[in-house]
Formats: sequence, structure tokens, C-alpha cells
Amino acid sequence: MEMSKFGFRKFVPEIGKAFHFGLTHKQFYDAVIGARGENERRGVEKLFSTPFKGVTTDGTIVPGLFALRPEAAPTREILGAALALIARLSPEQKKKVCLPLDSRQRQLWQNSIVRYEDFGLRLDEAPGDLKEAVMAVVKASLSAAGYEKTRTLMKLNGFLGELVGAPLLLGEWCYQLHMFGEPSATEPWGWQLSGHHLIITCFILGEQMTLTPTFMGAEPRRVDEGKYAGTVVFEDEECLGLQFARNLSAEQKRKAVFSDTLVADQLPPGRHQDNDGMSFGGRYKDNAIVPYEGVSGADLSPQQCRALLDLARCYLSALPAGPFAARMDDVERHILETHFCWAGGMGEDNAFYYRIQSPVVMIEFDHHKGVALNNPTPEKFHVHTIVRTPNGNDYGMDLLRLHYETAPHHKAAHHHHHHRREER
Repeated sequence: MEMSKFGFRKFVPEIGKAFHFGLTHKQFYDAVIGARGENERRGVEKLFSTPFKGVTTDGTIVPGLFALRPEAAPTREILGAALALIARLSPEQKKKVCLPLDSRQRQLWQNSIVRYEDFGLRLDEAPGDLKEAVMAVVKASLSAAGYEKTRTLMKLNGFLGELVGAPLLLGEWCYQLHMFGEPSATEPWGWQLSGHHLIITCFILGEQMTLTPTFMGAEPRRVDEGKYAGTVVFEDEECLGLQFARNLSAEQKRKAVFSDTLVADQLPPGRHQDNDGMSFGGRYKDNAIVPYEGVSGADLSPQQCRALLDLARCYLSALPAGPFAARMDDVERHILETHFCWAGGMGEDNAFYYRIQSPVVMIEFDHHKGVALNNPTPEKFHVHTIVRTPNGNDYGMDLLRLHYETAPHHKAAHHHHHHRREER
């Protein structure tokens, strides 16, 4: 156990030897854009040429899963913090931060060290008061635990920068925030915080909110020295996930486990997702088709169903109290159709992947190979997690659709637009 959690030290590149060493964002971008630029451009083109649909199991959206309803989201607090932030922005900054509600920029998130897009406010370039104003928006939107986890991931990113000698590239504040739509107590809008190992997409509509897609990760997931020594993340996600898998019966394990390894070249084609490891819900995968696999809630005992709900809770608890309770109700309502699958070993030191998937949630946990560190195969000190809302409600898109179809001030315009579209 100790070995795998602290074992990152032996994979830290010798100082000065890492590719990233001493680079700024601009220098790193210039160094990789030749190799990655064309691929990146094609990926964005493909994303933007396809309408948003959402993650599905077979390409077909399951209708009627989401509804407009008051969930006691802390909308007034979030709105207050957002307006206070906007009031501090220069006209130039405002142009970059405040994008239209229908802008698709928020779909360009990716877990990347380098930043390809030029929008949003960069926290590492912002003065202290602006940084605080941005974090006040994030804090107002999340539960206390969710905000603490967010700050922990930022600190762990800074620790990684120190480890590999790239503090300007991998820093505690190497993140950006942008908003989409006009902040409002009643109309739809949202914000996104994005950077390496941390992407949170918050959509707000009246007293309702969503927080997906969310990507959270860490390399390494524990700080062993320095000012943040003892800082650690993903303890519950890892321990409860392993415990749940171990407690499956032999028959259930036969259904749940699809591979005993995460090593890319030992897996069938199409299984490993390259930079995304084992995760199907990574960048530009807004319309991914991910069939159910593994053991379903219908195959589990009531006690196992509760354990699976507890595991899901770890990922949804970043939501504030009202929306969190509503989301857990959704997940529980679909528990019998919820699937759990697993890859990797179940020993103390084995790296593993698991997915929890139902009509209303898709959660992925993945131990990863080295990126800034140089472990060639997945290790337990490098973790990626992704939470998505399948069937069209990532980015709150299904709630937005329902809002346009039912709000009196949109209905006429929507009706007109709809008919125009059918005539084309």
C-alpha cells in the first residue's frame, strides 16, 4: 500500500531532464504545436461540425429523464459572486470571460498541460483580488467538500510543477475561468473552470444546476513534503471502489471484470483511449457511444446497491446540498439499471479502472501512466476521474432545451425557429 501511494518518487525525472523543465505556457505551446497542432485543429473541427447530443449507450437519447424543478441551488449567492467578478474586469478581460450562452467554447475543455484556446481569465496572470473574485464564484457554486477538493487539486498541480521543475507551466493557479450566458437569477447561464487535472462545468437555471462534465485528477495524488505535505485526494474514490469490487461474488465478478490489466498493448483494439487511458468520457467525447457492460443493479443485493450509491456519492458530493440531494435521488431511482464494470487487479498495489453508468450518470475512475512523471504503466499515485450526465444533460443542455420549449418568452421564438428549421 505505502509503496504504491508514495512510489512516485522513483519516477520523478532528474531535475533539468524533463521535457517541461523551466518552460512557460507559451514556450511549451510552441514546442508541441508542430506535433499536435494539426490533430488538435481536426479534433475541434469535428467537434464543432457535429451538433451536441450527449453520451448514450447506442446513439439514441433516452427521453424524459430530466425535468425543470426547483432544487434549492444557491443561485443568489452564485449570482452575487459572478456580478462582483464581472464588475472587476476590464473591458478587454470581459470580452474574453463573458461568452454568449450558445458559444460552444465550453466543449473545448481538455485535461491538458498546454492551453490551445484564447478565452477566459487566466488565474496565474490575474492580480490577487481578481483571483479571489474568481474563486468566490467557484466557492458559492460548490459544497464545502467540493470547494476543498478543487483547491486540493490546484495545490497538487503546483506540487507537480515543483517536482519536475516547471512551476510556470504546472502551477497552483494555472487555470482559467470563463462564463457563458448572462448571470441571472431566473435565466440560464454558467461558468467553467479549466486547466490541468481540473475541469468543472457549472450550469445554472433558476434554482437548478448541473456540474458536468467534471474532470478531476492528480499526479501524484499525495504531497509527501513541503508546505502542503500530507495533502491527499481520491482516498474514498479509490478505497470504496476497490472494496465494492472485492465484495462482489465470483459470479458477479465474472460479469463485472472485463480485463485484468490496464496496459494499453495488452488490451483489445478500441479499448484503450490513448491520452484518456481507459476513460471513454474524456475530451471531445460529448457524443460518445458507451454501451453498458459489467454487473447491473438488478444483479446486486440491497446492501451492494447501497454500497454502489455510496460510491457514486463521492463524485456527486461536490454539488451543494439541494442539487446534491436531487441528483442522488435521480441516481437511486435508476439503481437497477446502473452498471458497474472493472479492469485491473484487486490487490493492494494493482492499478485499476472502474465505471458506474446509468441513464442519468456516468462516472469513471482510472489509474494512469506517467505524463509529467515517467512511470511507463499505470500506477496508483496518478488518478483521473470523470463525471458526465448522459442522454443530453451534460452542460445542462437538456434543461436548456426544456426551458426554451416551456418558458413563455422563448416559446414563440422557439416555435418560429423550429418551423423554419423543418422547412429547410
